[in-house]
Amino acid sequence: MLTWLADFAAYLNVLNVLRYITFRTGMATATAFLFVIWFGPAIIATLRLKQGKGQPIREDGPESHLVTKRGTPTMGGLMILAGVLVSILLWANLTNPFVWIVLFVTVGFGAIGFYDDYLKVTRQSHKGFSSRSRLVLEALIALIACFAITHFSTPDLANKLALPFFKDLLIDLGWFFFAFGAFVIVAAGNSVNLTDGLDGLAIVPVMIAAATFGFVAYLVGNAVFANYLQINFVLGTGELAVVCGALIGAGLGFLWFNAPPAQVFMGDTGSLALGGMLGTIAVVTKHEIVLAIVGGLFVLEALSVIIQVASFRLTGKRIFRMAPIHHHFEKMGWTEPQIVIRFWIIAVVLAMIGLSTLKLR
Repeated sequence: MLTWLADFAAYLNVLNVLRYITFRTGMATATAFLFVIWFGPAIIATLRLKQGKGQPIREDGPESHLVTKRGTPTMGGLMILAGVLVSILLWANLTNPFVWIVLFVTVGFGAIGFYDDYLKVTRQSHKGFSSRSRLVLEALIALIACFAITHFSTPDLANKLALPFFKDLLIDLGWFFFAFGAFVIVAAGNSVNLTDGLDGLAIVPVMIAAATFGFVAYLVGNAVFANYLQINFVLGTGELAVVCGALIGAGLGFLWFNAPPAQVFMGDTGSLALGGMLGTIAVVTKHEIVLAIVGGLFVLEALSVIIQVASFRLTGKRIFRMAPIHHHFEKMGWTEPQIVIRFWIIAVVLAMIGLSTLKLR
């Protein structure tokens, strides 16, 4: 919203900085962080008052959770989403269609997650919204977003899949691109959702992925850098760096309250929305496969659940002591800080590998 002030740079030269994506990205990060830090205590107090017993804890989960996490309020994702939305509306160029597409998915997935959290809290059960109904709604939102993305993308790239480590290799998916793009967005949302099981476990890898894709978006949206790195130039994607900056700032603010022992959980409200946001940015920037690398931790968490369910249904035996896999390590005796910090390290390494695809072509 503030970008329009740049039109008055002729009268006040300092306003010219609003034309720079890098400046607005930094300001978006700071704004979102300060917003969450300032309003966080009031939001947490309200959630605690409204929810009473807080997020229901699975009886079949790690025994320590019944003691350490009982009574902690959920829906903390509202803090993150509020900080992200305020920051984006202030610092992003709102004439950019990609900004609105990402916001559409983020808010849509956040609303689905909010309803799921609401049912869990009111019923005091870890079973919320019907999984099938939830996936249908997510897929519908993602499909609408993919149609919009192809409409506003560079025509030569709209329905094509770019492969990392190759300079000019593009696969024309045709109409299948919509299903593929929707799958990426829905899978990203639910993978982050499955990762959100320990204090700070999901939000830091999300911020690492956001920082990575903020950098990717900036390069992909800059014709000079894209040509130098021999990556596909997509006009307008640079503005998504501001979106990623807002996510990083809000995530840092949330981590202040989510650090062990957590004062609040992000819940499906936050995890679905943030995963959907990352998935949408990956589709817009034509880096869907790179997201699978950078977000490899989320992929691992999702695969552990799929493998566990498939194994039990086919053989009656479980591969892991408990899924998602972070609970498996808890059952093995790892402490919560050990799991969280080691998973953060993995996320950093995967982000570095993902970034290497920009140059190794």
